[in-house]
Amino acid sequence: MPNTTKMWHVRAALYELLAFSFRYPDTALSQAVVSGEWLDAAKEITKALDLDWECATCSENSNDAEAFLHALRAEATYLFIGAPDPAVSPYEGIWRAEDDGVQGLLFVNPHSMDVERFCNACGLGQPEGTNEPLDYVATELELLQYLAMLASGVDASQTAVSLEDLPGGTPEAAFQQFMDNHVQTWMPRFADKVCEQARIPFYRNAASLLKCTLS
Repeated sequence: MPNTTKMWHVRAALYELLAFSFRYPDTALSQAVVSGEWLDAAKEITKALDLDWECATCSENSNDAEAFLHALRAEATYLFIGAPDPAVSPYEGIWRAEDDGVQGLLFVNPHSMDVERFCNACGLGQPEGTNEPLDYVATELELLQYLAMLASGVDASQTAVSLEDLPGGTPEAAFQQFMDNHVQTWMPRFADKVCEQARIPFYRNAASLLKCTLS
C-alpha cells in the first residue's frame, strides 16, 4: 500500500476505530455497535486499505444500546480487568515480562517505561485525570493514530515537539519505529487471545480487525 497522504489519513481513522474499540466501553461505543456504525466504518476503512477482513457476525442481536452497554462492560471487565486477573492482559509490559521470564509490574517494568519515554519524545504524556499506564492497548493505538495523522499532513503547529524532533525525525519513521519495537511484539498475540477468550461477537470482531491490521 503506498504511503500517500490519503492512505495515512485512512490509517489514522483505522487506529482511531481500534482505540475506540478497546477503551473501557461507553455509551458512544454501545450505540455505534448496535446501530451498525462501527461495522460500516470497519468495512469502509478495510476496503480503502485493501485489508482482507471479514466480520464474524453482523449483529449483536440487540437493538437496546443501554442493555448492550451493560453486556460490553461485563465482557470488558472479564477480558481486561478480571478478579483477580484478566483473561487477557491489555498491557504490553505484562506480555513482555512473561516473555522475559520475570514478573510483570504495571508502570515499573522496562517495556512500559520505554513506551512512556517514546510518548514523551512525541510530546505526549499521561492524559490529565487518568492513571492508566501508557502501554495500555488503547493508548498505544491512540499513539499510532496521532503519528498517522501527523504523517497525513495535518497542521502540526500545535504539537508539543517539532516533527523533526520526533523519534526517527519524521512522523512516518516514528510510526514504524513504535510499530516494530512495541506494537508488533505483543498485539498480534493479544488479538489472538481476545478472539479465543471473548464471549460476545463484538470483541472477536475488534480483535480480528486488529490482527488483520498488523498482519
